[in-house]
Amino acid sequence: MARPIWTGTLSFGLLNVPVSLMSGERSVDLHFRMLDNRSNTPVRYERVNAETGEEVPWKEIVKAFEYEKGSYVVLEPDDIKSASSEGREAVEVKTFVDAGSIGPEYFEKPYILVPGKKAEKGYVLLRETLKRTGKIGIARVVIRTREYLSAVMPRDNGLLLMLLRYPQELVDASDYKIPEGDVSDYRITSKEMEMAEQLIDSMSDEWTPGDYRDEFRERLRAVIEKRMKSKGVVTPPTEDEGEAPENASTNVVDFMALLQKSLETKHRTPASKAPGKKTAEKKVPRKAAAKKSASKKKPAVKKAKKTTRRKSA
Repeated sequence: MARPIWTGTLSFGLLNVPVSLMSGERSVDLHFRMLDNRSNTPVRYERVNAETGEEVPWKEIVKAFEYEKGSYVVLEPDDIKSASSEGREAVEVKTFVDAGSIGPEYFEKPYILVPGKKAEKGYVLLRETLKRTGKIGIARVVIRTREYLSAVMPRDNGLLLMLLRYPQELVDASDYKIPEGDVSDYRITSKEMEMAEQLIDSMSDEWTPGDYRDEFRERLRAVIEKRMKSKGVVTPPTEDEGEAPENASTNVVDFMALLQKSLETKHRTPASKAPGKKTAEKKVPRKAAAKKSASKKKPAVKKAKKTTRRKSA
């Protein structure tokens, strides 16, 4: 079972409902790794000092704001915490608005509020009242270190906490060249309008989310599986293997299966080679030094101006 982001309270007026804040979405993206094409070894990224070229350990990294080119003010963790509201693990509803009054462009990210032990009554009370009145609650919430504007709304048997964008984060459509006016300004005839309405009516249906799939992901998954079957999977050499022979292939699907098949073929036809698909041969680099990053050279970086360090209060 997923762990809560935090456990706190949902409050409106004098009512406090113990809740847990849970993620309302999951990642189903296909994630790729980058490999060194010469050895099929994963590539990793390092935190490198732009001036010295040396790797910087996490414990030496601080957050800073660049207030002008090359000049920074360093912020301590307590500085960032002090900017958040006092109720760090709470959803405090400040006001209620009509559900239809918030445009879809304001909705950003969903979370689910789950009632705590013996908190079902208050949870259901708010959920059903919001359904009957057609209202949603506007609240502020702190998630990890940042404060967000949010909306508390009923969805089926649950309460969603939807993060909202601030108006300054949105681009107004009037900033672009968009046609103004009505149909008469563009000589759209009543017949054209009627036909367009008929077309929309013929294409109308109930919204059923399950009818829609990420078809790109499915096609890409099929491509990956096809590649695995035809080319095999690539396996980087281990350090204790040493140098591989010239004709060694790094595209191997299953060592045991191939060995077993080879043995069976050998027993059946000792004098002939078993037919099969050719596997693209890749030479494994002879030098282990190929794994090292080529970025060891010192980058020519202009010296930054003096950094101002702000002490925490």
